[in-house]
Amino acid sequence: MPEEQQKKTSRKLKGIVTSDKMDKTIVVKVDRIKKHPKYHKSFTLSKKYKVHDEKNQFQEGDQVTFVECRPLSKDKRWRVLYK
Repeated sequence: MPEEQQKKTSRKLKGIVTSDKMDKTIVVKVDRIKKHPKYHKSFTLSKKYKVHDEKNQFQEGDQVTFVECRPLSKDKRWRVLYK
């Protein structure tokens, strides 16, 4: 039984803080480089995540690492690990 009930690994992402105007929340932009399947040109995909910052310690321009967690609000499903 214990072998089957292994802990699920949570996703970990790294990005740059684009906004810190909300209380205990930062907006982090994550860039991904993808290659076109036919033309083989590389291009950048960006996505923004709302991340929980308990101590309001991160500011715009900081690079942060964050992990998936339980839903904290309508949009927040991530929390900051470290800078």
